[in-house]
Amino acid sequence: MKYLGTLLLLILFVACTTPRVMYDYDKKVNFEKYKTYNFYPDIDTGLSDLDNKRLFRQADSILQSRGFVRTATPDFYINIETSAFQPNQNGGVGVGVGGGGRNAGGGISIGLPINAKLNQQLVFDFVDVREDDLYWQAVAEGYYKEKATPEEREAYFRRILLKVLKGYPPKR
Repeated sequence: MKYLGTLLLLILFVACTTPRVMYDYDKKVNFEKYKTYNFYPDIDTGLSDLDNKRLFRQADSILQSRGFVRTATPDFYINIETSAFQPNQNGGVGVGVGGGGRNAGGGISIGLPINAKLNQQLVFDFVDVREDDLYWQAVAEGYYKEKATPEEREAYFRRILLKVLKGYPPKR
């Protein structure tokens, strides 16, 4: 029974920390023609310089392990934009009244958020260089720990990118 409780707690933890990713793409595009990439020269991710290095290093590692080559004259550019937000808290006030026979009762409950977490949204745009046209996009949302160590930040970006790039190229 003790192990079951630990397992349930672990599943809850993993479910809360796993980033959600939504994909969109142009279904007319031939993804086979995209072999080389680079990041936009004037990219402004909204992250610190150190986090940019971590993010780009992880993206390079994953893309190159899948056969893509980073070059000065790429087939597609990658643009990344980030924003932080607090998710909606399910706080509220509820009032209830009930009765039966000669007994009556009532109650009031108030839901207040205990910890306001910060979430981060990362938007990944893949743009055809020759056509200057967006052909694939992923939007990832996940819990962002503001006071994370450098190692935790590296692991966070790797987790996000693995999930994002799992959908590239799309399976048809």
